[in-house]
Amino acid sequence: MNIVEQNLTNVMEFHLMGLSEDPDLQPLLLGLFLSMYLVTVLGNLLIILAMSSDPHLHTPMYFFLSNLSLADICFISTTVPKMIVNIQTHSRIISYVGCLTQMSLFSVFVCMDSLLLSVMAYDRFVAICHPLHYPVMMNSPLCRVLAFVSFLFSILDSQLHNLIALQCTYHQHVEISNFFCDPSQLLNLICSDTFTNNMVMYFTGAMFGFFPFSGILFSYYKIVFSVLRIPSSGGKYKAFSTCGSHLAVVCLFYATGLAVYLGSAVSSSFKKDVVSSVMYTVVTRMLNPFIYSLRNRDIKNALKRLHSTAF
Repeated sequence: MNIVEQNLTNVMEFHLMGLSEDPDLQPLLLGLFLSMYLVTVLGNLLIILAMSSDPHLHTPMYFFLSNLSLADICFISTTVPKMIVNIQTHSRIISYVGCLTQMSLFSVFVCMDSLLLSVMAYDRFVAICHPLHYPVMMNSPLCRVLAFVSFLFSILDSQLHNLIALQCTYHQHVEISNFFCDPSQLLNLICSDTFTNNMVMYFTGAMFGFFPFSGILFSYYKIVFSVLRIPSSGGKYKAFSTCGSHLAVVCLFYATGLAVYLGSAVSSSFKKDVVSSVMYTVVTRMLNPFIYSLRNRDIKNALKRLHSTAF
């Protein structure tokens, strides 16, 4: 059988392998992922509404949290709705334009999450280690600039992936062993120039993964030493409690991300890779609003006031 190589722009569709080919599981998967999607969107929207409606939450920490919630809504909306449509229509096909668009948006919002979590760690560092200078160091214009720069760097990462994809040739009938166009899988499948592909992946991994995570570690290193110098146990608990939700989200985000990309490199099990992808792309985004709302008294009070105002 002859395998025809052709430029990526000449091909109109890709084949997503999805979660399972068992027809009996499709209604269950449809209901499960539709429920998780709605819970994620509604949970993050409630947090955004609570913060925008409550003047007590108009602070840098909650400004970045509302941006993170918006990024999570956009992130999950790039993958899950298409998967739900595919299950409903019994189709695993995604168009060339759709696949590149999904890959681009996925890259944008993954990077946004990583960079915003890093900025939020810096915000906690300033608040705890330099409380007297906090209003000056984390003023509103600077917060907007940090959020905007995070978005610009995320666009840069997305365009790097697009640039590589558009230059690639690949074999016909490519199957993506996931339920969405994952950038690393897609580029590995379609790019014959593995050196360039690996260089781009290492560069983006360092810029938008390693360096933000290193910034988070450094911020918490300084926070821990600063908190340990507080004489009272009540003061220590109060300082650490302001970081608990953020630290939980950081651990969830990077742990599931490492499970996806390191796990796929070590293991060739399709089921394990898909489960890891679901945890990273869906479950973590669904849990974030619960982590922030359940562990944060200010957000719980704001949600109660929002509920009483609405009803």
